[in-house]
Amino acid sequence: MDGTTQVTTAPAVLILLGPPGAGKGTQARMLEENFGLVQLSTGDLLRAAVAAGTEAGKAAKAVMEAGQLVSDEIVIAILRDRIAEPDCARGVILDGFPRTTVQAEALDDLLAESDQKINAAISLEVDDGAMVERISGRYTCGSCGEGYHDSFKQPAVAGTCDKCGGTEMKRRADDKAETVASRLEAYHAQTAPLIAYYGDKGVLQAIDAMGQIDTIAGEMARIVSAAIA
Repeated sequence: MDGTTQVTTAPAVLILLGPPGAGKGTQARMLEENFGLVQLSTGDLLRAAVAAGTEAGKAAKAVMEAGQLVSDEIVIAILRDRIAEPDCARGVILDGFPRTTVQAEALDDLLAESDQKINAAISLEVDDGAMVERISGRYTCGSCGEGYHDSFKQPAVAGTCDKCGGTEMKRRADDKAETVASRLEAYHAQTAPLIAYYGDKGVLQAIDAMGQIDTIAGEMARIVSAAIA
């Protein structure tokens, strides 16, 4: 022994907060690529655990088949199994969890088991009115899936896809302006306590998510670099 101490850095844990359409998925994928982190969403975690047949997955399957909501305890058990896997050694990005302060406290307890902590909770801030326009104006080609927008990207010939020439355009039912506004209102009501929770812990970072993707990505990278240093 040479008397030196081996220092092991705990895996990073980042939380992404932001309403539907704020770009969380896009930014998470860029963080995965740039920092070697793994994005974990609640839905993907549940599906993977059920498919793998883990004990927590079996419990989740039984609850879902009964038409009930999966409990926080089961979600935490699934998350415990997942973050212990080798591909999460550098850290994870949590998208869609926690949703409540009770879940946030349970997550803190889980991370404390392995001397981990929340490195940063990044809130993607949006202008509600602009978000309604951004989401409600989206439509796609029914043939090839090419995306268009009423204000930002219309096909060269109205009603005809630039990519494949298709003439059937589709809009998602939940992209209606009234639906988007309702989802944003629900998000703010649900997330406000989490903003306060992580603000009190000193790990909250807010980013203007209405700008260019690359600009937002640069700000995200700066925050993450500092948080996991």
